Amino acid sequence: MDWGMVLGSFAVGIVVGLTGMGGGALMTPMLVLFFGVSPLTAVSSDLVASAVMKPAGSIVHLRRGTVNMRLVGYLCIGSVPAAFAGVFVLKAIGDGEQVQHGVKIALGLAILFTASLLMVRAYMRLVERARSRDGKGSPLPQSRPEVRVRPFPTILLGVVGGLIVGMTSVGSGSLIIIGLMLLYPGLKASQLVGTDLVQAVPLVASAALGHALYGDLDLAISIPLIVGGVPGAYIGAQLSARLPGGIVRRALAFVLLASGLKLLEVSNEVTAVILIAALVVGPIMWMLIRRHYGFPALASVELRERRRSGPPGDTDRITRSEDEAGAPR
Repeated sequence: MDWGMVLGSFAVGIVVGLTGMGGGALMTPMLVLFFGVSPLTAVSSDLVASAVMKPAGSIVHLRRGTVNMRLVGYLCIGSVPAAFAGVFVLKAIGDGEQVQHGVKIALGLAILFTASLLMVRAYMRLVERARSRDGKGSPLPQSRPEVRVRPFPTILLGVVGGLIVGMTSVGSGSLIIIGLMLLYPGLKASQLVGTDLVQAVPLVASAALGHALYGDLDLAISIPLIVGGVPGAYIGAQLSARLPGGIVRRALAFVLLASGLKLLEVSNEVTAVILIAALVVGPIMWMLIRRHYGFPALASVELRERRRSGPPGDTDRITRSEDEAGAPR
């Protein structure tokens, strides 16, 4: 057994459990770039490993009630048959390298766009709070908007996600979670992760079955991925269900950035520089923006001040606002 592959899949499993995404977008490139696995075998092996890995994280979220089962049901109506069909489409067009390349580029751009939206959303939320504080804007809502399920768009999201997953193994987390964020902005971060993880179980199982029927599966690769990925996903899910929404959202944004860069085939060196810059420069820039709008540089300082001078409900509102925006603490 390749223990390097086990260790790599363990790390990816933690990301999957924590954010609900990154499995295909990180695991498949890892197999191809670092272990020399052929793309088609990497896709098949990753799907089989994900079919075993994602339930480990899903169980945690089901127990903690962070799963919207109605959304899961509508997503699966579209994604399960589409994922199986995606394998047939891939085989019908030959090796599908050009198609897969085009899909990955488009998905990479969509992921980076969504990462940008997370930052814009955090900024807009901060501006709303500043305007409300200064009496220039309407008071902020004290609760999240109700999540009203939209069947047709949700099923369509499942169809698109399932087709792409069946062809590339990428998208069971990244593409679906992007769609859920846009369709249902009222979902908490933990609900996004939990719902995405649970719907991905039948999705990747359907795609894995299709690839297995065509003989692309290599158990010598899938078994190390399962050995490392299952405990990693379980640990990541435990962290996701316990951490504040702001922390989970920042993890989502970071994984979105990393996944998008790799899907766009950015070199490892450039990717590392960008990610390090995001980790170092991003928090500093956010602190400066907070200071510009009259808030303490750290949200934790603001919370302590509110606890000393304001009623408990006001502290809860600030905590909720920071969690929704995903702002640094």
